[in-house]
Parts: sequence; structure tokens; C-alpha cells
Amino acid sequence: MQVQEAGGSEQWKRVKKHLRAQLGDDVFTSWFARVDLEEHQDGTVRLSVPTRFLKQWIQNNYNDQLMGLWQRECDNVHRIELTVRGAIRPRQVPVSQPSLALPSGSKPAAADTLAEASQVTRAQAATAALGRGDTGGDTPRDVLQGASLDPKYTFDTFVEGESNNLALAAARQVASGGPVTFNPLYLHAAVGLGKTHLMQAVAAKARAGGRKVLYLTAEHFMYKFVAALKSQSALAFKDTLRTIDLLLIDDMQFLHGKQVQQEFCHTLNALIDGARQVIVAADRAPSELDTLDDRVRSRLSGGLVVGIQEPDFVLRRSILVSRVAAARKSYPQFEVPEGVLDYVARHVASSGRDLEGALNRLIAHNQLTNQPITQEMAELTLRDLVRSSEPRRVKIEDIQRVVSKHYNVTKADLLSARRTRTIVRPRQIAMYLAKVMTPRSLPEIGRRFGNRDHTTVLHAVRKIEELARGDYALAQELELLKRMLDA
Repeated sequence: MQVQEAGGSEQWKRVKKHLRAQLGDDVFTSWFARVDLEEHQDGTVRLSVPTRFLKQWIQNNYNDQLMGLWQRECDNVHRIELTVRGAIRPRQVPVSQPSLALPSGSKPAAADTLAEASQVTRAQAATAALGRGDTGGDTPRDVLQGASLDPKYTFDTFVEGESNNLALAAARQVASGGPVTFNPLYLHAAVGLGKTHLMQAVAAKARAGGRKVLYLTAEHFMYKFVAALKSQSALAFKDTLRTIDLLLIDDMQFLHGKQVQQEFCHTLNALIDGARQVIVAADRAPSELDTLDDRVRSRLSGGLVVGIQEPDFVLRRSILVSRVAAARKSYPQFEVPEGVLDYVARHVASSGRDLEGALNRLIAHNQLTNQPITQEMAELTLRDLVRSSEPRRVKIEDIQRVVSKHYNVTKADLLSARRTRTIVRPRQIAMYLAKVMTPRSLPEIGRRFGNRDHTTVLHAVRKIEELARGDYALAQELELLKRMLDA
């Protein structure tokens, strides 16, 4: 039986690309970065994952999405199997494969026990890796250890600017331990804009003040909750969570699963009702976290919601000056000319994290080559960062290709004079995307869509804008298409 190695590999690459576009980089990296294609044959796709927890999570939350994407690539796919890869496997045949005969002398009950023990061990190991020194099941002491804090993330190292001053003021007030005036405090920002820095600064200062603090990422919370369930210590886990003074949950967008969300909501309510402070951070506002239960979103929206915007030039340059001063403590001779600081601040504009990465490259080049930092050297060393900060140029051909595939029509259909609903709506959406995602004029867009008049394009753009304002599903579909085009 021939395994479809090459074709399957290419199809898997395309499936992953679509998954990344649909889910976003953070969710994709969290759940699918470690998924491998084992084989694709006879209509069955076999994927492997490193842990049983990850296998169950994907099966429960993304199985239909995976199946749909695979069937778009290959019509005969009718089954997706997930297996757990590992160096050590139990000799008994897993009970998840009842069609296979058990080896002579083995007992199903023993297999069940061994499989369950293996699940508990893996869950505990994951918890230990995410925490600081956890050694087994989540005892109250283990739960309160939380995730580790980076000692560099303090209020002293946080650079204030117009885009983050409200978030900084709110975080300082919470860390001071005064009366709880807004609860929960919800911080949202894109990757690398400082929300984790603020969260850990609050946790460090509050902990130094003697308060009982628990800082967790959402994924860490899930691992701990699952480990507590497996070790039959869920009640102790819940009770311990509700005795803390300050709970901080980072990367809220990764909190999935009905049972986990219910437990988080109960904990949130208990802490808020008991006048205990809660801080939550995510990459977008609560109303935009579609994977969260409505009750959780409502509770998170009931406090102070603060967004951190992209840093302007002044703040980016201030961040660089601050980081250069910190670098001189380790490298006293390290100098960056003012012109180079201006160049980096102007061209590396996406996030503070990218600014630090750019500065680290300059330090490495300076220390390893003993060459002074110049404008020419900075341009050469940072050329990929500068290039990646420029927005990707979307072509009308890209839009026509993506829209055609998404709506299962041909490019010829989009350019034709056909007026059936199944053709008109994708055509209007493609024209709308061409208007908002390319610099092309209405007449030029019309020419690229079968030599149509510019008034036809204008009607299509206005029509889609009007529909999207009242149709949430269409608005989400447009955002999905934009992400696919930007990928």
C-alpha cells in the first residue's frame, strides 16, 4: 500500500497555511506548531502530536475545521486520526483502538489503568515545565507558585509614552495595593507592545509587598486545571485559587474548552465578589474573543478595559535610549550614534520587542567584530527587520485567487457577466477587498474585473460595507479573507 508522502506533504503545508490564516499566529503556534503529518492514504490522514492533552484538545476543538480544510485539498479524505508520539509507549494496546486484539494475557483493566496513569504523568510534567519547580500533582503550594516572572519586567524598565500611559497608570494603582476601584483590569494589545511587561511588573511589586499573588498564562491555567482533575485534587485547586489577593491571567485568547472556561468564570466571580483584584491580558478586546463563553466576555468587559496602541516615533526612540543605557552596564564601550537611533526608531515600527531584537543585533555585531556601529552597518544588519516591517503588497490577482477558492467559483466566473447570486456576492466581495487592500483606483479595479465601469465597483464596495455592518458572520468572513491575503 503506497503512502502518499510527497502529495500529502504539500497538502499538509497548504492546510497549515489556511489554519494559520484562520486562527492567527498565536493560536496556530500554540496548538498546531508541533503537529506532524505521518501519512495520508486511502482517504485517511494520520497526524501525530507530542502529548495526549494536545491530541484531545485538537479533537475536541478543531477536528471539524481540520477535516474541512483537508477535504478542500483532497476530496477523498473522510477520516483524520491523531496519535501521540513518544519514545516510551505502554506494551498494552491502547483502549482507544478496540478493533485491534489485545496481546495474549493482557487485561483491559490494566491497560486502562496504565493509560490513565500515563495521562496524569504527562499532565503533571507539563505543569512542572510551565511552573517553577512543581514536582507532581497540583497541591495548594504548587498552584500558588504560578508561572515564572522575568526579573527584567519591572516598572523601572517600562518606558512610558502616549500610547501606553493609561495602562501604566492603572497597573501602578493595582500594584500599590490600594482600594479595588476597577475590577477586573483588562489590558489588550498586539504582540510585543508591553502588556506582559506590565502584568509581570504588577505581580513582582505586589508580591514584594507581601500580597498573595498568582500569575498564570491562560495555557498554564488550563494545564494546571487538567492536572488537578487527573490527580483528583480539583476541589483543592479551586479553593486555593480563591484565597489569593491578586490573580493575573496573561494571553487570555488561548483559554479554550467549556469546562475550563466555566471554572475560570467561577473563580473570577468569587475573587471579584470578595474584593480581590484580577488582571487579565489578551491580544484583543473582550468583545472580540469569539472563543470565550458569553458570560466570561461579559464579566471581563465589566471592569476597566484599556488598550495599548503601537508606539509612535517618540516612544520608540525613548525605548531604544533606555535599552542602550541598560546595555552599557554590561558593555561600557557600547555606543550608538544618534543618527542610527533615529534610523532604527523610524524603520522598526511594529513593536517594542522588535526594537529590542534590533538593538541586540547591533550589540552582537559590535562585540563580535569590534567594529563601531554606523548607519551603513545598521542598514545591513537590520535589513530583514526593516523589510518585514513594511506591509505586504496585496495584488488584485491574489484577491481573485483567494476569493475564487474560498467560494468555490472560478476566476472566469468573477470576470464574467453572470448575475447569479452565487457569483455576484463573491465578485462584490473581491471588488471590496481590492478597494480596501490595494492602492488601485475604482476604474482600474473595474477593468481588472471584466472591464466593468467604476460605478459598478463603487456600488459593490458600498453594498459590502453596508451588509458587513449588520451581518456579523459576513464581517468575520471578510476579516478571515484579509488574514489569508496577508499571510
